[in-house]
Amino acid sequence: MEEIAVSKFKATCLDVLRKVQSTGTPILITRRGEPVAQLVPPPPPQVENWLGSGKDSVEILGDIVSPCSADDWEVLDGLSS
Repeated sequence: MEEIAVSKFKATCLDVLRKVQSTGTPILITRRGEPVAQLVPPPPPQVENWLGSGKDSVEILGDIVSPCSADDWEVLDGLSS
């Protein structure tokens, strides 16, 4: 892990941040050789699992398996025009 003195970090803060962002490598910030902070890149964003997100949001009314009658079909056919 790379180390940088706090005084140098203060002078080159934006460059150090860009380096951590581009390389993903953490940097240890020290004062008089003693660690005071560690600069690390953020974790990758979590992809939200959308499977099952609609669970319990739909209610099925009636029989959806059996074929519909000819009368029902004519009514439904008329809705599409």
